[in-house]
Formats: sequence, C-alpha cells, structure tokens
Amino acid sequence: MKRAGILNRHLAGAIAELGHGDGVLVCDAGLPVPAGPRLVDLAFRAGVPSFAEVLDGLLAELVAEGGTAAREIRGANPAAAELLETRLPGLELVGHEELKSLAATARLVVRTGEATPYANVLLRCGVFF
Repeated sequence: MKRAGILNRHLAGAIAELGHGDGVLVCDAGLPVPAGPRLVDLAFRAGVPSFAEVLDGLLAELVAEGGTAAREIRGANPAAAELLETRLPGLELVGHEELKSLAATARLVVRTGEATPYANVLLRCGVFF
C-alpha cells in the first residue's frame, strides 16, 4: 500500500501512464465529461472533494508545463481564478465553449465534487528534466 501522495488506485495508475504533452482535465461536478478520455470520478458530495484539493494533489505528483481555463472564471469564480493563476503561471484563458471542446483532447479527466462555476482546468503535462 502507498504511504503518501494520491492513494486512489485508479487515479495513481492513470497518472503513471501520462507522458509529455498529455492533457489532464480537472473539472467541477457540472462540466460535461467528453467521451474518449479516461475518467476518474472522485465526486462524492457537492464540494467534496474540492477543486483546490484535487488540483494541489495532482500538481504535487505530476509536472504541469501549462494550463488552460475558461476566461469566465475571473468574473464568476474569483477564488478559483486566483488559485489557478497562483499555481499555474502563464495560465491561458479561452472561452468556456472552447475549453469544453479542448476537453475532448485530454487523456485523463478527473472529476471533482466542486460545486462552484468554471472550476475547470486543462493541464498540459511536462517532463521533470
């Protein structure tokens, strides 16, 4: 059994399979999940686990060279916008509809229990060297 880090076996295994350039969509409970990417659904109840908890756990275990979020996040969810801009310098902002289209390119989707608007980000995996 793992001692630390992400303990969910489905998520830990999916992370281990990621490579440079792969996309990881971290989304709230309401975002339509596209067909195609592997889905790890962590949602338990509204707000559990939170977007911030899941994002921080993922960023502790993988290298993210960038991220894309919906520009609407700034007006509708300033706390989530600040979180993303703090954790992902150089965050790219696009329209929400474009983000939903980009979601289909993700290799992995991690659905949280977040119940606030636009708490979604498409991470782009990098390398540790």
